[in-house]
Amino acid sequence: MAKTGEKLIANNKKAYHDYFILETYEAGIALAGTEVKSLRMGKCSIKESYVRIENGEVFIFGMHISPYEKGNIFNKDPLRERKLLLHGWEINKMLGKIKEKGMAIVPLRVYFKGSLVKVEIGLARGKKLYDKRQDIARKDQQREASREFKVRNLG
Repeated sequence: MAKTGEKLIANNKKAYHDYFILETYEAGIALAGTEVKSLRMGKCSIKESYVRIENGEVFIFGMHISPYEKGNIFNKDPLRERKLLLHGWEINKMLGKIKEKGMAIVPLRVYFKGSLVKVEIGLARGKKLYDKRQDIARKDQQREASREFKVRNLG
């Protein structure tokens, strides 16, 4: 039986900065063998990637998985589109939601769950500039409060 622990491969911090994440889904991903080996070495980037639904199937575009060094002819294109594996009702639910104005599907993180590669995707609404400024101000206040707390407790 496979272990159930999660090992993070890639995280998309920029998505949390640019979007309000409303719902998250866990999706499997269809990969070639050399891509899985490359992921085990932690060579993946999802910063510039996005998710689209085409013909009732979900695909991730722009996800960069570096070629496996020992893969020779079996290596695939690092930026090829990859199919995400979701239930039909999940796809239909997302399809209905992204028809609203300002909604998008963004990849949030890639991780191993046991021996399987999973992608967490989020249904997101874009942030306006003033929303981003409010988030930055809130983080600054929290940082200042934690600094003062440390100074009071240590000094």
